[in-house]
Amino acid sequence: MILRDVRKNKSKTAFIVTCFVIFVAIFIYFVSLWLFEDTYLAIIIGVMFSFFTSFISYYNSDKIVLSINKARPANKEEDREINNILEGLCLATGLPKPKLYVMEDPSMNAFATGRNPENAVICVTTGLLERLNKNEIEGVLAHELSHVKNYDILLSTVATVMVGFVVLLSELFRRVSFRRKRDDDNGGNILAIIGLIFIILAPIFSKLLQLALSRNREYLADSSAVEITRNKEGLISALKKLTNDNRPLKTANEATASMFIVNPYNAKKVKDSLLSTHPATENRIKALENIK
Repeated sequence: MILRDVRKNKSKTAFIVTCFVIFVAIFIYFVSLWLFEDTYLAIIIGVMFSFFTSFISYYNSDKIVLSINKARPANKEEDREINNILEGLCLATGLPKPKLYVMEDPSMNAFATGRNPENAVICVTTGLLERLNKNEIEGVLAHELSHVKNYDILLSTVATVMVGFVVLLSELFRRVSFRRKRDDDNGGNILAIIGLIFIILAPIFSKLLQLALSRNREYLADSSAVEITRNKEGLISALKKLTNDNRPLKTANEATASMFIVNPYNAKKVKDSLLSTHPATENRIKALENIK
């Protein structure tokens, strides 16, 4: 089951990267064609730029996500307890120990990122460290380690960063088009129309990618966490506390929201629907309670 899920996640990632390369290549092609009026040169620039940005996104996605969330490396002395808990869990699973990062934020949340288990990162908020007990923290870390083991982190991190690139490119396209419009009315009008198309497509593309990160991933990570810790009560208690925490994450944004263990805006308001990136926490708790 797990191996099949890992293969599916890798296939989804390959599909996302391919779509991103094509999307960016088309975008840069139109910009280059307008600037240089040379079809072949525009194709070369478009293809080269798209592959370059894809390469950067794949190998630096974890750093980008950590930067967005203003995370810092965990301190071996100050964060000794969570380091010890993570080491114990890694020994139990046989996984290499992920790098541990901390966000200075009073809300309670956590996420995992990276492209594979050897380059994984787990990040938690100071609010989570301060207000959860050892068993609850262990449940949360086991949940995030399950995402690492199942390669969920590869899919979610790459999708998040690439969506951000698409949104930035669409905004850049819009600004360039209207600035050049004064010098070239016809070219500016055409570019403005193309830019408008990209602006419309960007949020749609973003939502489709978020929906590709199946909500079943959270259920699977929850059950896998119980297999690791042999203690479902820790994770159940943690989810209850996280859900009742009304403080939104300061660095929360639509691009990275799906990566967190609970919705960083307000987990209590999350309901199961086709457009939600997280399953309702009450349903996750029920599923955990049914585990024998």
